[in-house]
Amino acid sequence: MSAGKQIKRIFLCILAGMMLLTGCGAGSGAGQGEERQDSGQKKGEQDSQEITRVPGGRIRILSGSENQELEDIINACSEATGVDIQMEYKGSVDIMRELENGATDYDAVWPASSIWVSMGDTRHLIKHSQSISMTPVVFGIRESLAEKLGFVGEKVSVNDILTAIRDGEMSFCMTSATQSNSGASAYIGFLYALLGKQEGLTAEDLQKPELQSDITELLSGVERSSGSSDWLKDMFLEGDYDAMVNYECLIIDANQKLEEEGKEPLYVVYPYDGLSIADSPLGYVDHGDAEKEEAFLAVQEYFLSDKAQEEIEATGRRINAGGVSKENQDVFNSDWGIDTERILSPIQMPEAAVLTEALNIYQTSFKKPSLNIYCLDFSGSMSGTGEEQLKEAMAQILLQENAR
Repeated sequence: MSAGKQIKRIFLCILAGMMLLTGCGAGSGAGQGEERQDSGQKKGEQDSQEITRVPGGRIRILSGSENQELEDIINACSEATGVDIQMEYKGSVDIMRELENGATDYDAVWPASSIWVSMGDTRHLIKHSQSISMTPVVFGIRESLAEKLGFVGEKVSVNDILTAIRDGEMSFCMTSATQSNSGASAYIGFLYALLGKQEGLTAEDLQKPELQSDITELLSGVERSSGSSDWLKDMFLEGDYDAMVNYECLIIDANQKLEEEGKEPLYVVYPYDGLSIADSPLGYVDHGDAEKEEAFLAVQEYFLSDKAQEEIEATGRRINAGGVSKENQDVFNSDWGIDTERILSPIQMPEAAVLTEALNIYQTSFKKPSLNIYCLDFSGSMSGTGEEQLKEAMAQILLQENAR
């Protein structure tokens, strides 16, 4: 095993340990992954192995939308392994909820972060979970604005960003914390930073008046929101906004498109007191189908091979905690503020009950209010069952106890 891969494995072990939650089904992911490694399919040994083929295999993966950027690699995997890979994209929090319900329509899940597997896998269905890549959640701020705010080349805190929002100098786009990992991770990072700590968020913390005032003011700076990270990037590119909170890899992708169009790129800011890292775990959902499991393992093996890892790194995702390869150094353009040498110190996610409470309060109290207009159909064709279903649907939306 190469030194680089040893570093990555050690880093991911530390990261996984920080994100495991008390009382959640975490053992079904990490433990099973280690079991697979012990059986002789260690990541470092894949270089000398031929690609496993499972002709006629078929798996359906429920994935975070950020992985849409990997379509070419996914298609190459399908061709190399003979496995028909069907992708469906949702926000990572939605993936957690699907897991809670048994994920009966899927053979694998690929959320942005292990925490959603840990929280959602209450039925202990996940096996062979392994990280495919990693990427921090960052602020991408229009370069000229970042310069004006004094953020270029400096260490920036969440309070510095809050000050810019208070002064009316900046707004930003962010995914919904109750739908997407990037939004949820940023939000939890904000809470920790405003409390002045890096771990141990409690339910009592969430009730502190000063925190409630600060986080409400910070989130008032959210100009537009989205249900997933990739959709947020697309929305940002189509509009005229100051900044967005998103994965480093999607900021890189956005900047490549902006420069192709001759537009101003985004400058990457890593809030030192509220940083989180997405570790992109791919795990098998065990419904007792040995053929599906064989197909999954072939696909996962391909993604973890040196060839695929290098291609994944070329999309702006990190595969090594110790930096990036020379071949892909230009992808992580330092002119955009991207720093592959800095030590990333991620926050520790709170326990499951506290995280759930934090997300509930975000939805009901902290997030910026929105104006929603509903046009309801009560025409003659809706009488009877149609009208009843319409009223039931609106009850789920408008009654707070149902909506949460």
